[in-house]
Amino acid sequence: MASSGVVRREPRLKKSLKIGMVQVGETLLEKFRILKELGYDGVELDSPSSLDWREVLRAKAATGLEIPGVVCSTHWGQPLSSPDEKVRQEGIEGVETALKDCRLYGGTTALVVPGVCKDGVTYEQAWQRSTASIRQLLPLAKELGVRIAFENVWNDFITDADEAVRYVDQFESPWVGWYFDVGNVVRYGRPPEWVKKLGSRTIKVDIKDYSRAVMEKDGVWAGFRCGIGNEDSSAEWAETMKALDQVGYRGWGSAEVSGGGRDRLADIARRMDDVSSR
Repeated sequence: MASSGVVRREPRLKKSLKIGMVQVGETLLEKFRILKELGYDGVELDSPSSLDWREVLRAKAATGLEIPGVVCSTHWGQPLSSPDEKVRQEGIEGVETALKDCRLYGGTTALVVPGVCKDGVTYEQAWQRSTASIRQLLPLAKELGVRIAFENVWNDFITDADEAVRYVDQFESPWVGWYFDVGNVVRYGRPPEWVKKLGSRTIKVDIKDYSRAVMEKDGVWAGFRCGIGNEDSSAEWAETMKALDQVGYRGWGSAEVSGGGRDRLADIARRMDDVSSR
């Protein structure tokens, strides 16, 4: 049969997603097997969590599915920016557990939301308190060989790419970097510009979409209803992927959207392949 002459480029990113999205499979092993069958390369777990580390490692060994990192589960309830020293200490301990679990699972990053500006916490206070907390965590990160990856979220803290650069650079440490979430930054700026400014500081990428058109019609949170790569997307996927190429990013792309059963997870995987190949 004659070739069509069309050469489809292989996806740039290794596909991952968050474990909470996997709403199929009775056991962790079954979930891992299903993800592997659907073409995922890895899955990120939460930490601290109730998962049995032995079950995690058995599922990983049996399926070959990687665990590229963990998502710290305490950074909202015990933020590193809290005015309460006890709460901040609990947050620090939560990140410590995340770092240790990540090392145990063979991952390389612990996703951390560094600060939250709410309940009277100012931007400057969030910066100072979270910075001091992260400095306490750096020796453990170095010892374990696991990097702390800061994520941009809708927490009224670090909503500007230049500020993200300044936040990372102040530590002068290879053990911190940025977990770039494509959809989250659309509200504040163009994803390709964020990528270019962050440069090599980006160590992981979250894949989700956002539509300004839907936002303008139905409100800011409604923008996230946009499926990955939809026609009404404002993520500028082709330019964003080009920018990632230009800064030399090669690594993981982790879906962070509403999950579901096998069909839903298969659709997400297909959409991730599509946008990462643009």
